[in-house]
Amino acid sequence: MKRLILFFAFIVIITSIKLVNAQVDLSQISPEAASSAIILRELINEKTEELKKNQEQREDLEKNMESVSQLKGSIQKEIKTIDNNISQLNLSVKANELTLDKLGMEISLLSDEIQNTEKNIANGRETVIKLLIALQQKDKENLFFSFLKGNNLSQSFSEIKSITTLNNALLSSINELKNFQIDLSQKLEIGNSKKRNREIERENLTNRQYIINDQKNEKKRILTQTKDQERIYQEQIAELDKKQEEISKIIEEFENKIRASFDPSLLPIKRHGVLGSPLDDLVITQKYGPTQFASRAYRTKTHTGVDFRASIGTPIFATQSGKIIANDNNDRGTSRWNKYQYGRYIIIEHENNLSTLYAHLSRSIVKKGDIVNKGDIIGYSGNSGYSFGPHLHLSVFWAPSVEFKSIPPVAGLVPIGITIDPLDYLPPGISLLESAK
Repeated sequence: MKRLILFFAFIVIITSIKLVNAQVDLSQISPEAASSAIILRELINEKTEELKKNQEQREDLEKNMESVSQLKGSIQKEIKTIDNNISQLNLSVKANELTLDKLGMEISLLSDEIQNTEKNIANGRETVIKLLIALQQKDKENLFFSFLKGNNLSQSFSEIKSITTLNNALLSSINELKNFQIDLSQKLEIGNSKKRNREIERENLTNRQYIINDQKNEKKRILTQTKDQERIYQEQIAELDKKQEEISKIIEEFENKIRASFDPSLLPIKRHGVLGSPLDDLVITQKYGPTQFASRAYRTKTHTGVDFRASIGTPIFATQSGKIIANDNNDRGTSRWNKYQYGRYIIIEHENNLSTLYAHLSRSIVKKGDIVNKGDIIGYSGNSGYSFGPHLHLSVFWAPSVEFKSIPPVAGLVPIGITIDPLDYLPPGISLLESAK
């Protein structure tokens, strides 16, 4: 029994050494304004409260943006939309900065906790080694000899009791050491997760700053090119609508030809969760198929994807692993009347005969040929292309049907193919705005 305990204790010690050696270096990060765990926690709580207020401001701004979207198309609506976009982005940038501060403090606090846990493991390991040595010495004498060694019966029983006490102490120390190891492993995992989140926040912050600059330039161009005259603006928009009607007609003809070769049996079985979520929060603003909006806005009277609510600069995720087969832009400029079809878009080809299109982006951070994993950030939502407000358009194609056509005056190439209702494959329980029902 004692030999089994000795072997088990040896394994625990070796495991603890491996865990300590596998530690990631979190101790390099330390807060400039905090000198104790108590102060750090107070500062973390303050950042949490600031983030809550920031979120409330963003929600209030969202409501304001919805009211602006109801206005009739005009220069003033366009300028208000851009101003709201910039305000929304500034709040998002502020949220990034607050989150980065908070993560830095949490990592620093966690680093101190990891060091304390390592000390506990080192102390625990030392205790176990001492107990092992003591037991090893006792193990040289058998139980009968230990009993006879005592000068009297009381001493003999005391000797046996001391062996039992050593055994119990060793088992207790081993369990305590094991708990410290589990605690250390969990803290290291949390630390790595926070470091990954910090990198994501930094990337989001940088890209949103680029998008803010794009929005400011767009506002400047609109005012310069229209000279703030409503008549010029309306003429430009009317010409855009006419051209977009012609583009839709050409696309419809292409897709009718492709549809003849469509074999539905090659599609994955319809099942929720085949695709992951393209956004952290999924709220549908327009469904797939013959929607009321499509009957007014599109020549085909059909919406070829699902629109999701997404303020400008919202991170977009790959819904499934695959290869980027297109990263293009249909716009001929940033002014409203120079925006065509999908604007900035990305298409990912997956291994299950599906391809997914993410359209009307403000920025993409991948390139054609890249391999992405499910959940990777591939770009940021926006209002590029023939769009009436910031959102994400997601289309799902039968992969073998996807083709790319040059359709002037559209810039770049226009993707066409057989589309499928994304809701057949997206996760269940997606919210739906009343206006989209």
